[in-house]
Amino acid sequence: MNGTDSIVICGLKKSYRKDLPPAVDLQGEVHIHKGELFGIIGPDGAGKTTLFRMLATLVLPDGGSASLEGLDIVRDYRKIRTLLGYMPGRFSLYPDLSVRENLEFFASVFGKEVEANYGLISNIYDRLKPFERRKSGKLSGGMKQKLALCCSLIHSPSVLFLDEPTTGVDPSSRRELWENLADLKASGMTIVVSTAYMDEADRCDRVAMMKSGRFLTVDSPADIISKFDRRLFAARSEEMFRLLQDLKSIADVERCYTFGDTHHFILKRDSHAGAEDLAEQLRSACGHRSVEVNEVPASLEDCYMNLEEAGSADMDFAGNTSREDK
Repeated sequence: MNGTDSIVICGLKKSYRKDLPPAVDLQGEVHIHKGELFGIIGPDGAGKTTLFRMLATLVLPDGGSASLEGLDIVRDYRKIRTLLGYMPGRFSLYPDLSVRENLEFFASVFGKEVEANYGLISNIYDRLKPFERRKSGKLSGGMKQKLALCCSLIHSPSVLFLDEPTTGVDPSSRRELWENLADLKASGMTIVVSTAYMDEADRCDRVAMMKSGRFLTVDSPADIISKFDRRLFAARSEEMFRLLQDLKSIADVERCYTFGDTHHFILKRDSHAGAEDLAEQLRSACGHRSVEVNEVPASLEDCYMNLEEAGSADMDFAGNTSREDK
């Protein structure tokens, strides 16, 4: 670890049952830099929460190691907890306490006064002030999110973990959260956030795409997209379910999947077919009278689907991130 690193993860592993695959089985080494907004992107069951719990010193790893601000997550767990803010995925505050009482309680756990660190949360908490006597269990999803964020920040941590903070909240609250995270990042705080929403990855400096307990790749969103070297098409017809099945039968198509209101598909590397060639095949061979096919640029979701389908455990990311730090 050097002066630019806030978190270093080295091959962390965790299993809950011997008869099941590991919940987390990371390979190589990943460095998260000071002041970085780092995203961990993946679907439910990818291992994001287990990884967060290990890094937050709540669960012991079975193998590997990790450090936070130079402190070992197993040996130095008490010190780590004083400089870490952690907002779990589930609402974990006290529902029978008021908004203000929850904030005061979490400040007292760290031996702090609310007023001492109020400047850090003022932009967030000011929107809760009209409701500060309301029991937290009676708040809306967006208000609960704001309160949980305030409670995780009230002791002025240097590192903040947020586990799927935008799940189940309205679009306006999602937008406000990311604006708040941008402000915290500008103050120099290191932020690690997990999400299943690919559109949120664009707001991160770098992301780790996670599947079945492993990182598929770690890079900036722009660089992940730039490495997508396949021809990608979008198709739409009046019979979308049948279209997906018919795309799988075309010899030029390597894989296909639903993407919004279209189906995306990737061509085999040796295919030279164009959009009109593919549309004609769907019309003549498959009977789609009204079908539209267009070549499209890849999104982060397309990159994830490609890495996932390829079964990639792209180990080059470990070397790349490590070399930058040395």
